[in-house]
Amino acid sequence: MVDLLKSFFGKKDTVDEAAPVSGVEARTVEAPRSNASPVHITDDTFEEVVLNADVPAMVDSWAPWCGPCRMVAPIVEDLAKDYDGRAVIAKLNTDENVETASKLGIMGIPTLILFKGGEEVGRVVGFAPRQTLEGHLQALLGEN
Repeated sequence: MVDLLKSFFGKKDTVDEAAPVSGVEARTVEAPRSNASPVHITDDTFEEVVLNADVPAMVDSWAPWCGPCRMVAPIVEDLAKDYDGRAVIAKLNTDENVETASKLGIMGIPTLILFKGGEEVGRVVGFAPRQTLEGHLQALLGEN
């Protein structure tokens, strides 16, 4: 039964996908997005994952009860996919990691902090749209 379903819906092994199909225009196909997701960091892993990172990092400081944190979460998820390999996108639960939140001087959440070379280089407090966060990341990476 599985083979029958694959024959109807699955990719056929005998099709030469590079061969042109007559009467059909060629089109550009976007590369699939990464399956990466933000790294969940703790008091114990913050230094290793963020401060010692070989690439710039953005840390989303959040808590489960925070409405604006839940609003920014899907944006952070998308940025983790889009910047996979170019930047570390991390999440720090401030309720569970009070020591790091205190060291970073987090007074309100969400707070998104940008790091480069182990140093804080930017901070966004409160909800921000994707364009704002991506603009900060692009500036950090020298892409704009």
